[in-house]
Amino acid sequence: MSKLVLITGATAGIGEACAETFAKNQYNLILTGRREERLVALKQRLEDNFGVQVKTLCFDVRHQEDVIKNLETLTLEWKQVDVLINNAGLSQGLDDIQDGSFKDWDIMIDTNIKGLLYVTKIVSNWMIENKRGHIVNMGSIAAKEVYAKGNVYCATKHAVDALNKAMRIDLLPYGIKVTGIHPGAVETEFSVVRFHGDEEKAAKVYEGFEPLVAQDIAETIWFVVTRPAHVNINDLLIMPTAQASTSHHLKI
Repeated sequence: MSKLVLITGATAGIGEACAETFAKNQYNLILTGRREERLVALKQRLEDNFGVQVKTLCFDVRHQEDVIKNLETLTLEWKQVDVLINNAGLSQGLDDIQDGSFKDWDIMIDTNIKGLLYVTKIVSNWMIENKRGHIVNMGSIAAKEVYAKGNVYCATKHAVDALNKAMRIDLLPYGIKVTGIHPGAVETEFSVVRFHGDEEKAAKVYEGFEPLVAQDIAETIWFVVTRPAHVNINDLLIMPTAQASTSHHLKI
């Protein structure tokens, strides 16, 4: 019987790379995201290339009612989730605290913290019922360090780091594993979103060093979730070699 992974934010970047990696290894997939045309194209590609089953759900994790409606209306067979990858997340703006945008703050808090909680509450209960599961929460170096103008984004990722620890305590009695994945600079749409679509400004973030790519993170997550039952990797910090020092922390 094929295993099942649920990936949020699957339409690009790390989420899409995870979908490819898990499909290649014969997992069936539930993929969520906000861009329906990308979900449809990804579903078709994975089914054609790997012969797996793919269910797509188009919604924004910020909207609690949409999360509940989309997930709870799945049939029982699609609730047998073995792995949840809480990948949906973003940064908006790069400003000193006194110059920050209320709108940007709300989007980051609602996506990175509340959206993760909405999805986890539902799927963790499925895992408890199924007596198995592994939750992977996408953090960041920003969960471990704070950098100039990263204030609210860093705060949201510090919150995710705390939730990783709390979830491990809460879900331990049910045999459910929880892992935090904390990348440094990864060249995806992240900086384009942060700078509100300014691709030229986003490209400058990665100048002068070789960043990680989405596949680096996907392969690391695959390694984490395929450890033996008695092994849980609590926390992984994954950095580009050039970020071994703190010299590039301001760029992520």
